[in-house]
Amino acid sequence: MNNDSPVLRIGGRPVGRYVTRPALPDRLSPRPYLHPVTTLAGTAVTELSPADHAHHLGVGVAVPDVEGHNFWGGRTYVRDQGPTELDNHGAQRHTAFQLCDPDGFVEELRWMAAGGELLRERRTVAAVGLTDSAWALDFTFSLTNVTAGGLSLGSPATNGRPGAAYGGFFWRARKEADAPRVFTADAEGEQAVHARTADWVALAGAGWTLVLAGATDATRRDPWFVRTVQYPGVGSSLAREKRLTVEAGGTLVRRVVTVVADGTLDRSEAAALVRKAVSP
Repeated sequence: MNNDSPVLRIGGRPVGRYVTRPALPDRLSPRPYLHPVTTLAGTAVTELSPADHAHHLGVGVAVPDVEGHNFWGGRTYVRDQGPTELDNHGAQRHTAFQLCDPDGFVEELRWMAAGGELLRERRTVAAVGLTDSAWALDFTFSLTNVTAGGLSLGSPATNGRPGAAYGGFFWRARKEADAPRVFTADAEGEQAVHARTADWVALAGAGWTLVLAGATDATRRDPWFVRTVQYPGVGSSLAREKRLTVEAGGTLVRRVVTVVADGTLDRSEAAALVRKAVSP
């Protein structure tokens, strides 16, 4: 296995490639990512640096504001000014794998900005078989503040842009001719699902379905960030209405489990697969 870009496999079948040291310009906030991620039948369900948002990098972790540093990529939203090109981009640096097997890995990363380390991350990723047509990506990230003071995490929403509280786990899905359907157990459509909490949220395209589920209480308390019309993507919102502070030496942990299925699932099928994928 190539440790610079290990391939996740289910029963020997490749379902995702993880790139640890991408050669990217600083303005994209370089960071490790998963791409392509595929269904068991081989349908790609991620995009890398699409024309609409070059800083969208498959599946990974990205935060637009860590103490003023941009770990999301692209422009920074500045209050009373709007999206602005700033020289404030950080980078996530792969340090080492503590474990690297065909069905998953445990990785250490350093979040670097302005020549110093702000956060140290332990990332645990596993590919888990569910059925003949579905598998799950189990993704946990733990961010530890290694600075001497508190670190404040924000989003465009906390900086003055309503409805844009993205930041945390993010999945950029494939863009197709038609926008995907998005739904939860009791809501339907982007407006009904976006910026709300739900145990799981499903994104269904042409012959594929993703079902993202918060697998811890803390993760389930984060609202979902959802886009379908402008582009297809789902992620978490670590800082929706107010900034989130990680105290010196403190650790923030989130776990998202994503069912990757061939075909178009209905609500009962999505819920059943989530129950199977998310262990107590």
